[in-house]
Amino acid sequence: MNIAIIPARGGSKRIPKKNIREFLGRPVISYSIEIANKSGLFERIIVSTDNDEIAEIAMKYGAEVPFKRPKNLSDDHTSTHDVISHAVNWLINLGVKMDYVCSIYPAAPLIQLEDLVKGLELISKGNWESVFAATNFSYPIFRSFHYDKNGGLKMFFPEFYHSRSQDLKEALHDAGQFYWAKPEVWMMPSKAYNEKSTVVLLPNWRVQDIDNLDDWKTAEIIYKNL
Repeated sequence: MNIAIIPARGGSKRIPKKNIREFLGRPVISYSIEIANKSGLFERIIVSTDNDEIAEIAMKYGAEVPFKRPKNLSDDHTSTHDVISHAVNWLINLGVKMDYVCSIYPAAPLIQLEDLVKGLELISKGNWESVFAATNFSYPIFRSFHYDKNGGLKMFFPEFYHSRSQDLKEALHDAGQFYWAKPEVWMMPSKAYNEKSTVVLLPNWRVQDIDNLDDWKTAEIIYKNL
């Protein structure tokens, strides 16, 4: 049995009611629920939330909300890993047998079905503890710089000042979409970026982290073009 768990707390601050805000006419969480349903990969789709309005909308679009997330797992400092761990533990205590658990972000409307499928194929056919969506930085991070305390500039990696971009290693970052892992891995301390994890590599034009309203508008433009 494969289970999708969507972590969706109610207290988002940068974008109020982010997880149920309308994205091109319907709540953004509905896109995550819809893609999980359409994929046919999951026997159950569960939303972990502390918020009654989110729960009502999640159930309307076809997800289960079988428990209410505890307050101590609903603040700004709680990690996604801890939220999924709580849900997995809840299922284990009910005697549910799981093969793989996929955490799908609630504000990730750009997820593509084929990427979810590829993630399951990688983790089920390989020797990986976890598989998640990632993309490359559009510019080499080793040539990046920042302001110093006086307003001047300082490189993060000055040893690469004379390096050509094409000679630098490609750097990747989490795409903020989905995370496949076995249930026992979710129960262990988080250690995603290691030699036992791999990624479904997405083109960076198809990835948009949504942290503010400008990000939101950009994601809508990308979605329309997709």
